[in-house]
Amino acid sequence: MNRRIVHLLLPVLLSTAGAVPGAVRLEGVRHEYQRLNNCGPVTIGMALSFWGSKLTQYQSAPVLKPNRADKNVSPDELAAYARSQGYAVHGGAAGDLALIRRLVAAGYPVIAQTWFVSDQGGMGHYRLITGYDERGGYLWAYDSYNGPNIRLEYTEFDSLWQVYNRTYLVVYPKSREGEVRKLLGDRVNAGWEDQHARAVALQETRTQPRNAFAWFNLGTSLLKLGDAVGAAQAYDQARGLPVNRAYDPDRPGGMLGNWPWRTLWYQFGPLEAYYKVARHGEVVSLASETLRWAPDHEESYYWRGKARAALGQRNLALADFRAALRYRPGYAEARAALRELQAKAAR
Repeated sequence: MNRRIVHLLLPVLLSTAGAVPGAVRLEGVRHEYQRLNNCGPVTIGMALSFWGSKLTQYQSAPVLKPNRADKNVSPDELAAYARSQGYAVHGGAAGDLALIRRLVAAGYPVIAQTWFVSDQGGMGHYRLITGYDERGGYLWAYDSYNGPNIRLEYTEFDSLWQVYNRTYLVVYPKSREGEVRKLLGDRVNAGWEDQHARAVALQETRTQPRNAFAWFNLGTSLLKLGDAVGAAQAYDQARGLPVNRAYDPDRPGGMLGNWPWRTLWYQFGPLEAYYKVARHGEVVSLASETLRWAPDHEESYYWRGKARAALGQRNLALADFRAALRYRPGYAEARAALRELQAKAAR
């Protein structure tokens, strides 16, 4: 293990944790290029490598993705995997550049969930942030697709990060829990980040009312706080705004919403919110649209099954739950839904 923090330039004052250097680059991460749809397994492996782990995607992907073609490994799944390897993890939303600088300056790489546009179109992607340069206005990242030491301009990065409500993970040895909690401040308090995420998203809908991602994030934040009605309304606003072609260059025609067409491959808040406000037909339509392009997408099977069960379409719902479990045998929510529906049918 060869970890090293390279501090450059003069300190930048940050209100939460005093001064940090104006530029930092962490050394000691082992870069790995991803195989198809493996950015999650690779990125968590790169983060663990900073702390001495030798795991690669060839060990992590079979655990994280029993279905090799799985399009999505969630932040929660990455966090659970890191914990299974003996590490501690903090995952949160509504991160900001000051938080990244604070963590990196203290020696903690940060996983950021972002949007990504390549020759394959727009899609979700994880990046491991390993440095920053405040004077130059950019971050350094290890990217499983583009390579090590990729430079990301602050403004561009933040726009791509906003697509995922600025979700982040920091992985660290359990022995450093106290230090990390101090760096995170209020973010470690139960419910604080949920409220903060709602406030940030609400402010951005006011300052950027035609930004679909601000409205989408508001929906996600309200849903997490238990307001499904408000969440559904915010998602409706996001769906109705003009298509962002820069983020959606390969968009097929006739899609149901105006958010990037692969959005529901990675984020399922609209399906949950619409289900909770009894818009079951829309859940079926949106999930079916995803399955047209990604026929092994287990989360879409799950939510379509829930909606079909609510509509009284028992046999179709049972088939959906079984399909979700076929592609992810450990999908606890789908298994519980299947058992519940089977029990009702047996009465």
